[in-house]
Amino acid sequence: MKVCEIFRSIQGESSYAGLPCLFIRLSGCNLRCSYCDTTYAYEEGMEMTIEEVKDEVRKSGLRMVEITGGEPLLQDDIIPLVDGLVEEGYRVLIETNGSLDIRRVNKRAIIVMDIKTPSSGMSSMFRLSNLEALKPEDEVKFVLCNREDYEWALDFLRRYSLTERCAILFSPAFGILNPEELSRWILEDRIDVRLNLQIHKYIYTLSRGV
Repeated sequence: MKVCEIFRSIQGESSYAGLPCLFIRLSGCNLRCSYCDTTYAYEEGMEMTIEEVKDEVRKSGLRMVEITGGEPLLQDDIIPLVDGLVEEGYRVLIETNGSLDIRRVNKRAIIVMDIKTPSSGMSSMFRLSNLEALKPEDEVKFVLCNREDYEWALDFLRRYSLTERCAILFSPAFGILNPEELSRWILEDRIDVRLNLQIHKYIYTLSRGV
């Protein structure tokens, strides 16, 4: 598989924010979101075998692993990699953009799935059938750039009864939407979602490997 980078960090997003985590960032993405902060992962990377990646996981000394991208489900080797990691007792999170079928992923892994809002320019790429494959322990994330994205996400939640399926994350696009403003909207509308700040961007000054 083509791997962009492997690094240890504090998990910055999802319900697992604040916990130590090993990140495996795979190369390549089939989307081009307007606010993407990992454009270097489109092409950069080196070929590694599944066993080489698993060795890096073991050497890290951490028990939580996130596989991200790019879009990790573009690479078929992710399936046996995840199977192997969950068999060894690791908690595995997979961050995916929602455009590819998640049903083939080991059910013991935790899916963190983006639903792209209009400001991303990629909202038409979402695979609706993925909603039926969500487990209660999975999480769905909306990255919001403005009030229009927020209203769009609210409508999506209601139309598909998403808050009854799994945890919902509302993430203000870093440097674009003020978290205080999004917090006020959430409280005013009394919706059952988690404010999802990218806390690694507040902790570190580096733009990658964190």
